[in-house]
Amino acid sequence: MLMRTTTTTVVTAPERRKGFTLMEMLVVVAIIIIIAGAATPLVLNYLHNARLDRAKMDIKTIETAVVSYQAKKGYFPESLMILTQADPEIPNPLLEQKQLLDPWNNQYQYNQQALTPRGVPMISSGGPNGQMAEILNNNNTK
Repeated sequence: MLMRTTTTTVVTAPERRKGFTLMEMLVVVAIIIIIAGAATPLVLNYLHNARLDRAKMDIKTIETAVVSYQAKKGYFPESLMILTQADPEIPNPLLEQKQLLDPWNNQYQYNQQALTPRGVPMISSGGPNGQMAEILNNNNTK
């Protein structure tokens, strides 16, 4: 009798790959770039608005120091630099020198002659371009 031997081949599961393909990586990078591109204008606008808000708050702080000076001395200071110096009537400076710079590192403008409707000297910031008084202490912004 003849015997026939059969051989069977066992098919195993394909080996698992150990990384990402180039195409998968490119798709992920493209998605990240699209999301970053969409978010960038929002973040920049948020930063711009935050600087404007900081300038408004700085102006209110400076205005408070000017009014305090006027209450102690009887007249408004000739310049904002006077608020950073101590004297016999005001032993501690009302402001630090760094508080006289706006968020764009420009000096706040102070006009002792021009008064707001509340009777306080005009204090303003030139804003991002540093040339026009965009932020004022009379509750107006251009």
